[in-house]
Amino acid sequence: MDQTLLFPFADYWWFYLAFLGFVVGMLALDLGVFHKKSHTVGFKEATLWSIAWISLAMIFNGILYGYTLYKFGDQAIANQVGLEFLTGYVIEKSLSVDNIFVFVVVFGFFAIPAQFQHRVLFFGIIGALIFRAIFIALGSVLMQYQAVVLIFGVFLIITGFKMMFQSEHSIDPSHNWLIKFMRKHIRVTDKMHGDHFFVKQNGVHFATPLFVALVFMEFTDVIFAVDSVPAIFAVTKEPLIVFTSNIFAILGLRSLYFLLAGVVDKFHLLKYGLALTLIFVGLKMTWLNKMFNGHFPIGVSLGLIAFFIGGSMVLSLLIPAKKKNDTNPS
Repeated sequence: MDQTLLFPFADYWWFYLAFLGFVVGMLALDLGVFHKKSHTVGFKEATLWSIAWISLAMIFNGILYGYTLYKFGDQAIANQVGLEFLTGYVIEKSLSVDNIFVFVVVFGFFAIPAQFQHRVLFFGIIGALIFRAIFIALGSVLMQYQAVVLIFGVFLIITGFKMMFQSEHSIDPSHNWLIKFMRKHIRVTDKMHGDHFFVKQNGVHFATPLFVALVFMEFTDVIFAVDSVPAIFAVTKEPLIVFTSNIFAILGLRSLYFLLAGVVDKFHLLKYGLALTLIFVGLKMTWLNKMFNGHFPIGVSLGLIAFFIGGSMVLSLLIPAKKKNDTNPS
């Protein structure tokens, strides 16, 4: 397995620091200026933010493409890098829709008012960024071993088939061991206290439902990362591309939630598109890459992933979901 990297960490550590500085700056601008006061994020605002985050990702991809072309003077390498970033971004963006299903259930379960949901998601995203960075760092080391690549490939295939045949999203936080553990070992209030995660009552500190919801979301994101990070490593061996495409997709997750939360149930066939994507990526890692001298054509990969995801969304709109409580009149 060829381990030569175009962007080795030893030579590009400064880029990682600069990129992290950019991310911190954007998050500070987001919370400190645009969302300084808690408010309900409407469809128009969510749409504008979604466009902004996607545009930033595409601008970055253009800069990365231009730098690669300048650095290596090879059009084919630049094209490869640009397509790898775009494919990784599409994979992570698509898989993040599953996070939205969880967000809808959790916010409903804890009765989180709409005006406080952005605050939970904001700090949830910060935690997700930290955990993803750890996962990617570990993945960049582990994925050097062919045996690990095969194990993750098989895992993604199994996960894809499991997703395809499992029942519809039926998440019940009340039966989750983490929620039970927190309620047993941490003082938690029954009522909301504005946008605070903790409150002090009679000299005793209590966690609010806002904090419990945040912890549960962080936990579920770690589980989702087990699927998404190996999936992007199947597209590219460059940790820099994996890291940046993953981070850009996560940064736009909040606006995507507010954009799709009200209509996400309409895409009832999306799970099949996500499942086929995971199965395809798993096959790339275990079989298809070997058939194509170590690297399945990235353009074909992007086309197939777009077909799976886009096709499942279109079919969801064309084929209405069956009502769960249909009763035939006697």
